[in-house]
Amino acid sequence: MKFSKEIESFIKDYVNDLREGNAAIFAGAGMSKSAGYVNWPELLSDIAEELGLSVDKEWDLISLAQYHVNESGGKAKINRKILEEFSEQAEPSENHKILSRLPINTFWTTNYDTLIEDALKNSNKIVDVKYEIDQLVATRPKRDAILYKMHGDVNHSAKAIITKDQYQSYYKTHEPFISALSGDLITKTFLFIGFSFTDPNLDYVLSRLNIQFGQNTREHYCFIKAVAKEGKDDDEIFAYKRRKQELMINDLKRYHIKALIVDDFAVITQALYEIETRYKKKTIFVSGSAEIYGEWTRNNAQSFIHSLSKSILMNGFNVVNGFGWGVGSAVINGALEAVYEKPEKNSFDQLIIRPFPQFKTGKKELPELWEEYRQNMISLAGIGLYLFGNKKNAEGEIVNAIGVIREFEISVDQGLIPIPIPTTDYAAKEIFEQIINAPENFYKGIDWILPFIEELNDTTLSEKQIIEKIIKIIQIINSNK
Repeated sequence: MKFSKEIESFIKDYVNDLREGNAAIFAGAGMSKSAGYVNWPELLSDIAEELGLSVDKEWDLISLAQYHVNESGGKAKINRKILEEFSEQAEPSENHKILSRLPINTFWTTNYDTLIEDALKNSNKIVDVKYEIDQLVATRPKRDAILYKMHGDVNHSAKAIITKDQYQSYYKTHEPFISALSGDLITKTFLFIGFSFTDPNLDYVLSRLNIQFGQNTREHYCFIKAVAKEGKDDDEIFAYKRRKQELMINDLKRYHIKALIVDDFAVITQALYEIETRYKKKTIFVSGSAEIYGEWTRNNAQSFIHSLSKSILMNGFNVVNGFGWGVGSAVINGALEAVYEKPEKNSFDQLIIRPFPQFKTGKKELPELWEEYRQNMISLAGIGLYLFGNKKNAEGEIVNAIGVIREFEISVDQGLIPIPIPTTDYAAKEIFEQIINAPENFYKGIDWILPFIEELNDTTLSEKQIIEKIIKIIQIINSNK
C-alpha cells in the first residue's frame, strides 16, 4: 500500500525507534472501541438519561460523571457500569496483536479493560501491569513490557478515575504516575492511538513538559481520522468541523505531537503492519542442518557458514537460528566473532539462538513441540536463508532434511522472503527449485529479486562471492519500501 508522505516518514522513524528500544504506545478509548468495547459516551449514556440530559449534547463527559456522583451521593453505579461493560469478553483487535508482537516495552493507557495485557500474554510476553501507586515501586521479574493503566483497572472499578473531582486532584493523588509518564515522554517516542486529546491529565503533563523543555522535547505521533461529512451535515457544518480539527491538529504541535491523518481506520492497521514487516526484515532466520556437506569439505562449509553469520551482523542485521546439526555452531561462532571484533558496533542482542527441545513437555510430544517452536522462532524474522539441509534416516541413508523444508514452508506462510543457497545442495537445492518453478508464489511484488537468487546457483562462485551476493540481496530488501 502507498502511504502519505507524513505516514511514510513516521513509519521509517518509528522503525528506527523500535530498533533502538525507544518506542512507546499510548492507547486511548478508540483502541478498545475497535475491539467491541464501549467508548465514553456509550458508557455514560444511561447515567446521562437519569440526570435528564442527553449524552449526544454533552461534550464535557467528566463533568457529567461528576453530576451523577453529586446527585446519587456516590460512585457505586458508575463503578458497576464500568465492571459490567469492560468485564465482557472481547478479543484484542488486529492493532493490539501487531503492537504486542513488536519490541515495545512501554505501554500507557487510559482504558480500564485488559485488552493490551491480554494481547501481550498471547504473544508469550510477561507484562508488568501498573494501575495503583504501590505497584510502581515493584518490578515483576523477567518482564518484557510495562503497562501503565493511569485511570485504573476494570477489576478494581471502585478506584477508577472518572469524575471531575478525581481528575482535578490527580496531580496529587497520582503524582508518581505523572512523574513516570513525564519521564517516558522525554526519553521515548510515543505513538498515540485511539486518543482524542481531551484528557485533562495528559494535557497537564504535556503542558508542563512543553514549558520546561520547549523545543527540546522529543517528537511524538498520533493517528487522527479526518472528519467526514455525515448524513445530517450541510456544507457549513462540515466546514466548521473540518476547521475545528485543523485547529486541534495545529495545537498538538505545541506538544511536539505530529498528527497522521487517515481517511479510514484500516489505514492505521496497514501502517502498523508495515512497521512490523520492515522491522522484521532486519532479522535473518538461518535454517540448515548437515550430516555431510556434499561437494564442500567440512572445513570449507563451516568456514562459509561462520563468515556468512559474521557478515550478517557486521552489516547491521540480526540472526535467528535453531542450532541445527552441523550448522548451528558455525552460525554462533561467526556472530560472536563479529561482536568481539567490533563491540562498539555489534552486540549479543543481534544473535538469537533457539535450541530445539529434546524431550517432550507435559502432554506434548516432540513433533508438536518442534512445530510450535519453529512457528515462534521464525516469527521473529523477515528474511529466511536456507543452506545444506540433510540428515541420516533410520536406515542410515542421507536424505533431505524435512525439518529444513518445514521451516521453509512456515517462513512462506509467515511472509518471510526466502533466500535459498542452492550450491550447498540437499534441501536448499530443493527449495531453490520450488522457487524457480513458481517465483510468483514466493516473490510477489518483489520480482526484481529473482535474477539475484538465480545467481546464487552458480557453482563457480567462491565462498566470499556467495556471501557478498547474499548480503547485497538483504541490503536491497531492507532499502526497498
